[in-house]
Amino acid sequence: MNILISNDDGFQAPGIVALYEALKDLGRVEVVAPEHNNSAKSNALTLHSPLYVNQASNGFRYVNGTPADCVHIALTGLLDYKPDLVVSGINNGANMGDDTIYSGTVGAAMEGYLFGVPAMAFSQVEKGWGHIDAAAAKARELVQHMMQKNQAQAEPWLLNVNIPNHPLAQIKPLRVTRLGRRHSAERVITQTSPRGETMYWIGSAGAAKDDSDGTDFHATFEGHVSVTPLHVDLTEHASLPDWSQRLHGMRA
Repeated sequence: MNILISNDDGFQAPGIVALYEALKDLGRVEVVAPEHNNSAKSNALTLHSPLYVNQASNGFRYVNGTPADCVHIALTGLLDYKPDLVVSGINNGANMGDDTIYSGTVGAAMEGYLFGVPAMAFSQVEKGWGHIDAAAAKARELVQHMMQKNQAQAEPWLLNVNIPNHPLAQIKPLRVTRLGRRHSAERVITQTSPRGETMYWIGSAGAAKDDSDGTDFHATFEGHVSVTPLHVDLTEHASLPDWSQRLHGMRA
């Protein structure tokens, strides 16, 4: 089994170290991750400046770019083989509901998926790395299950996984969920710089708007691991006939 690990918190983050330690004996496992924290970078690629790859003393390779850069570089030249699985995380905080649109953790996994490699994005529900070893153990369980079921040889798939910050014995079995929804983000925060200029800071994420039964929010609130299958087709298929009617007469 060839596994590529990346993340968005940076190659020195406790989450990626714990994930590597949990998976390292499952096959050939390599880490290619951002040099610095790249949270909320989504699927961004660096196109107008060069990228450099360096290697840390523990063997992890790190890139002066985004999470998607790391996986893209790894799959298009850095590695001399195609991984069987791309694993991203473990993120410092949840990636549920609308978070997945912005998430660099999900972005790294999605980059693997776009290249035809099955991929998983792992996150802890709360920030602070509490019980990170338990989260890594649950990640290992899921990876091993997919290996035993030969799912790495199936058509590419993309899973978004959120794990409660509990001791291992207190984490409840996984639930397959849909994405919930959040309310709009909090107001932007303004400050004055030492030069007298106005600075703007993006506000905190909004509270859960749809956390009903069946969502990732609901499952993790009850102490379960949430597993949400994702895809990248953004087409609103159900509305195609309606839009054909709305735009009738404008099409050639």
